[in-house]
Amino acid sequence: MEKGYKDIASKVFEAIGGRENISSFAHCATRLRIMVHDQTKVNQEAVENIEKVKGAFYNSGQYQIIFGTGTVNKVYEAVNELGIKGTSTSEVKAEAKKQGNAFQRAIRTFGDVFVPIIPVLVATGLFMGLRGVLTQEAVLNWLGYTPNDIPENFIMFTQVVTDTAFAFLPALIAWSAFKVFGGSPVLGIVLGLMLVNPALPNAYAVGSGDAHPIHFFGFIPVVGYQGSVLPAFFVGLIGAKLERWIRKKVPDSIDLILTPFLTLLIMITLGLFAIGPVFHSLENVILTSTKAILDLPFGLAGIIIGGLQQVVVITGVHHIFNLLEIQLLADTKFNPFNPLITSAIVAQGAATLAVGLKSKNKKVKALAFPSAFSAFLGITEPAIFGVNLRFFKPFIMGLIGGAVGGFLASIFHLKATGMSVTAIPGLLLYLNNQIFIYIFVNLIAFAVSFILTWLFGYNDKMLKNR
Repeated sequence: MEKGYKDIASKVFEAIGGRENISSFAHCATRLRIMVHDQTKVNQEAVENIEKVKGAFYNSGQYQIIFGTGTVNKVYEAVNELGIKGTSTSEVKAEAKKQGNAFQRAIRTFGDVFVPIIPVLVATGLFMGLRGVLTQEAVLNWLGYTPNDIPENFIMFTQVVTDTAFAFLPALIAWSAFKVFGGSPVLGIVLGLMLVNPALPNAYAVGSGDAHPIHFFGFIPVVGYQGSVLPAFFVGLIGAKLERWIRKKVPDSIDLILTPFLTLLIMITLGLFAIGPVFHSLENVILTSTKAILDLPFGLAGIIIGGLQQVVVITGVHHIFNLLEIQLLADTKFNPFNPLITSAIVAQGAATLAVGLKSKNKKVKALAFPSAFSAFLGITEPAIFGVNLRFFKPFIMGLIGGAVGGFLASIFHLKATGMSVTAIPGLLLYLNNQIFIYIFVNLIAFAVSFILTWLFGYNDKMLKNR
């Protein structure tokens, strides 16, 4: 191991309050993630001045030091060589869950359930975008075809790749919930599939009036839960805990037979007759309220969400948007949140880039440029915590740029075909006739944030106050 990395590791120890202040540590692709006993012992300025450190912040119960891809691995190895044994990232996250208030812990739990299924929903969104391109009349005319020339088999194929994930969304959610809460994931899959069994009236058909709920006992409406989120989540949560409780009570000799039998029987009964109707009604209230906010006149929704979304990121509870985006996609096939959030992300990246270009300090430049690049790929934490919040004014200018971009996105009624892909990669979610508007909106958000930061948000005199 190079001596330089051992020096960096030693300085990290010193800056965060010594080895005795370390509860556990691990690393991810770009950051050293440390659980500290006493946050007040961390010398933020000393950490930021360590060679190769690109930023540091305290979030989700962890003190995270950004080193960048590759570098973080070498620093982690140096830390190990100095006699501090690392832990797995999952163990650090598990310890982090114990920190924060009840609301923050609840949102992190939601995130733990939904994050594993997001890649599937991202892929589905990209498929929808590609289908939008291939079925556009202008594109077909360019290829020498008309919409009537599209084979029915091709339409059927595109429906398979774009509709499957949402048709069986409860199975994905229940599987993930069982996994997170310590149950058997395969039971979660089966329970989720039971919620969308073809024997039940299809939720989409009921919504369109082509089918009607089945009423049990004369007053309990039972339908399939295609595209539903909350019923599957709570079936998974309660089911996992029930399975663990039953397993403790049942003799080992019949555990294999009785535990899954009782878990499935009890949970599908609760799911169809209690949990499903109650939380599906709550889900409809949340969805209706969300749509009402997004439909506010004069671009107000864009101003509010585009201007404040990155403030929510600072709190670490931004995973709440996952629930809303998934529900919007399942219900409407489109996601109007995505362009508003993207404007906020691009604006923060623009503010960071302005700082990097305007500053003459090599350390600031070395931190700002990769952080801005990361933001333009959709990850703003390095830009926010490493640069913009450090000088504060750039962060405010980024919020203004995000509000302007969000306003325009609302006015133009931009809607993504998927989720979790933003900024430059987010182009793939607008491959229909919205792509040029998407580019225009984000260029405006970029320009407003960049110009304001350049003129009013930063100068090197601010370094003296650091």
